[in-house]
Amino acid sequence: MLLIDGNEIMPDLIIGCGYLGKRVARLWQAQDRDLHVLTRSTARADQFQQTGLIPVVGDVVNPDSLNELAACEYGTILYAVGYDRSAGPSKQEVYLDGLQNVLELVRSRCQRFLYISSTSVYGISDGSWVDEQSPTQPETESGEICLQAEERVRSSFSGSSASCSIIRLAGIYGPDRLLRKVEMLRENTPIPGNPEAWLNLIHVEDAARVVLAVEDVETPAPLYLTADDRPPTREEYYRELARLVGTEEPQFDDSTPAKRTSGLNKRCRNEFLKKSLSFEFQYPTYATGLPAAIAETPNLS
Repeated sequence: MLLIDGNEIMPDLIIGCGYLGKRVARLWQAQDRDLHVLTRSTARADQFQQTGLIPVVGDVVNPDSLNELAACEYGTILYAVGYDRSAGPSKQEVYLDGLQNVLELVRSRCQRFLYISSTSVYGISDGSWVDEQSPTQPETESGEICLQAEERVRSSFSGSSASCSIIRLAGIYGPDRLLRKVEMLRENTPIPGNPEAWLNLIHVEDAARVVLAVEDVETPAPLYLTADDRPPTREEYYRELARLVGTEEPQFDDSTPAKRTSGLNKRCRNEFLKKSLSFEFQYPTYATGLPAAIAETPNLS
């Protein structure tokens, strides 16, 4: 444990230090915090250590590899595990079984647990607005698994002195997440999906700042729907991206079967997030976030 003015300060833990997690790590490091990160890769463990993080090698789907987590008390735990298709385990094994393995070890060993979820839990496909109070009736496998994972987090911390908050993130974009889309535009490949469907977005830097804002609240809410101020249509978004990178206007292929896009056409309302956390976005819309993301992406700026 870190000692400050003679007092023991519990370390914090990031489980899933990827695209979002590593940005949260930077913000926490800027606060001189004692920060542990769980990784299943010894190579990444070495990289984390070189940047001042304390790596814990383990895999959420292998409970025998997680024993080190039970040897410490934590302040805040951020659970931001993404799905790696190349790793082998199924989504259910990663998002449900892996989560359960972690919860059994840490739910009595932390003060705060922040869980990154997805807006895929909403089964809305008619363009309606959704917020924290909207019904969750997912129409995709991923959405159903995310909803089950949320329920496991809630039930694990029910009656606990620790707080838990679920952060439902809209689609994250930012540096290094645009190259495939830009290649499609440069090759004039039709973009699959309905161009009139709505997109809900959040710049990765704002998503990381939301995590810290939730943590800073003395009594956080159990759920925050996290998206920027204005969802664009797919056509608006890709037209702006094409303009910024200097390609022809996008072409669309809306012949994708409806079952593959069900639950993807909704608009996320962020009023509760902004009001309850007094949160101001650095990139309030894609119109400000896209130029910044392009400028930081090699071969695009």
